[in-house]
Amino acid sequence: MRAETDGNPAGADGTSPRVVVVGGGVAGLTAALRLLDAGAAVTLLEASERLGGKLRTGDIGGVRVDLGAESMLARRPEAVALARGRTRRRPPAPATASAALWTRDALRPMPKGHVMGVPADPASLAGVLSEEGVARIAEDRTLPRTEVGEDIAVGEYVAARVGREVVDRLVEPLLGGVYAGNAYRISLRAAVPQLFAAAREHTSLTEGVRAIQARTAAADPRTDPVFMGIDGGVGRLPQAVADTVRARGGRIRTGTPVTGLARTSGGWRLTTGTPAAPEALDADAVVLAVPAPQAARLLAAELPAAAADLAEIEYASMALMTFAFRAGEAALPQGSGFLVPPVDGRTVKAATFAGRKWRWIAEQEPGLQIVRTSVGRHREEEMLGRDDAELLDLARRDLRTATGVAAEPVDAHVTRWDQGLPQYPVGHLARVARVRDQVAGARGLAVCGAAYDGVGIPACVASATEAARQVLAPRPEGDPASGSSGHAGE
Repeated sequence: MRAETDGNPAGADGTSPRVVVVGGGVAGLTAALRLLDAGAAVTLLEASERLGGKLRTGDIGGVRVDLGAESMLARRPEAVALARGRTRRRPPAPATASAALWTRDALRPMPKGHVMGVPADPASLAGVLSEEGVARIAEDRTLPRTEVGEDIAVGEYVAARVGREVVDRLVEPLLGGVYAGNAYRISLRAAVPQLFAAAREHTSLTEGVRAIQARTAAADPRTDPVFMGIDGGVGRLPQAVADTVRARGGRIRTGTPVTGLARTSGGWRLTTGTPAAPEALDADAVVLAVPAPQAARLLAAELPAAAADLAEIEYASMALMTFAFRAGEAALPQGSGFLVPPVDGRTVKAATFAGRKWRWIAEQEPGLQIVRTSVGRHREEEMLGRDDAELLDLARRDLRTATGVAAEPVDAHVTRWDQGLPQYPVGHLARVARVRDQVAGARGLAVCGAAYDGVGIPACVASATEAARQVLAPRPEGDPASGSSGHAGE
């Protein structure tokens, strides 16, 4: 095995710590950038030939579009600041933020005044829920307290307070858009921490929602958009960060899977390459910015307890079917698109009228309408076993039923994200805390990414920033682990 003491020229005199980042998604790239900011000599290793992880752009009908995440939560500063620092421009807000629910055989306006689907006013859900479902919400005021303990499933708690219809027709599609998961399994504490806090403070859930809304309005009375994008696509962000990393002297190697990780007397040794021609890289510190299963395999020998917990984290797969229609043949409804409650039994779980939502898409080719649809939820991946042609046909059938658009697309593409979204079941934060406690005891090692503190881009950026800080500023002996960055629940 050939061993290499890796690092950039700035670290050749031994004054800069040599850090290897494993994983070239937005978390790994952010970690590399933050490490360079702190004066480290950085090498980033990515197993695939492409950087960016779940952020990616592509051409549909000659129009550049996102084929992964298309927006960033704007009310958290981390991702917007990262994007602005790379593009020197303020990320754009959606041209329209009015969405719909395709439920009970009609497109219905998304209700206002809710927190992850839980309303402050039952009347706001008239039409979305049955009369019985609306009446059931009012019972929340008279019910005894629902104990949530250390954690509880979102669906279990919300259904106990305001009824299953609220969960099935509002909470499920909203949470499904973030996690591709099941509301009756997803952790309230991890996914919607403000509701978890309200459940402990208030007996009535609707009263708690009103208190959340009042605090939010008092703390920030602005009406800034909830989400922002990037001109040319959110998928541009990873390459922009990578360009900065390289310009600052960082080294990026794609097509370089890491197959082993072991402690040495001076730090860590990583094994890459093939079994026939392995290569070893020595580093003072390592940041693992890979999905939980890969992190589990790399930590199995040195931190078996952390590896066991990481191996328990499940992932959901999904697919995006993106279409380009001639604008004159596709009279789409108003708004940015629609969500679909799984209880309605449709194939697609969401549709985005991308050209209407983002001006930069419409400006590329005004004669086309770009529509994104998605399928796939946790433990319901059998749909993804179908071939691309069948997925496109099923998505077009749902689009026709929902919107009346029956036109033939001029182009269409299927993007599959196998094992793309980590699940946050009840007890997720306790599992993450155990992993971090174990990792904190191994000097010069940190983990980051979507499996820990939130699946959105801002959470990944924050997680990576904290990981970079940890590996360069080890705690004194005996200090407790710093724990999570506390940013779950996007």
